[in-house]
Amino acid sequence: MLETLEYPTILWYYIHIDYVYIMPSKKSIGADNQQERLRIVDWIVGFTDGEGCFSVSIIKNSTTKSGWQIFPEFVITQGAKSESVLKDIQKFFKCGKIYVNQRHDNHKENLCRYCVRSIHEISEIIIPFFKENPLMTAKRYDFAKFVKVISWIVQGKHLKRRGMIKIAKVIQQMNRKVPARFLESSETKRQLPTQSGKI
Repeated sequence: MLETLEYPTILWYYIHIDYVYIMPSKKSIGADNQQERLRIVDWIVGFTDGEGCFSVSIIKNSTTKSGWQIFPEFVITQGAKSESVLKDIQKFFKCGKIYVNQRHDNHKENLCRYCVRSIHEISEIIIPFFKENPLMTAKRYDFAKFVKVISWIVQGKHLKRRGMIKIAKVIQQMNRKVPARFLESSETKRQLPTQSGKI
């Protein structure tokens, strides 16, 4: 799964608040594959700490039995000028897609998003990587909740109403701690008082 990436011959720097990420030069690749691999892994972890996000949404979907769908994703965002960096990360993980979000505000540069949305790819590639190579910032707490939700989805517990409610309660503790729209829906509110026990 892990492989050496191809980079320009010059060093590439990315500065974000307290972080400085240094991309390895092409000359250094192959000198010591193990050390190079570790540098790339550390770079991806640091980049995720600065620009990544583990998120789970519950969205309306009339095609599902419950009328709601759980939508997990791992995302790293960059300006369009740095899209090549996202391509390097995509090549490293061998999964996910890159999307371009058109900007319609005072920012002239479009945003690019590297997204992994497949439950299989998240559970088999992304989660094992970050378990083996822990995040350093507070995002590790979101990651722990993300892992919990994904494990429940893999077990099919989201298919039950009370399982969906438990997942929604975890989701609203993540990232910006926005109240889950699913929990505010009238049909869910009617069931909340009676939901208890394990999912």
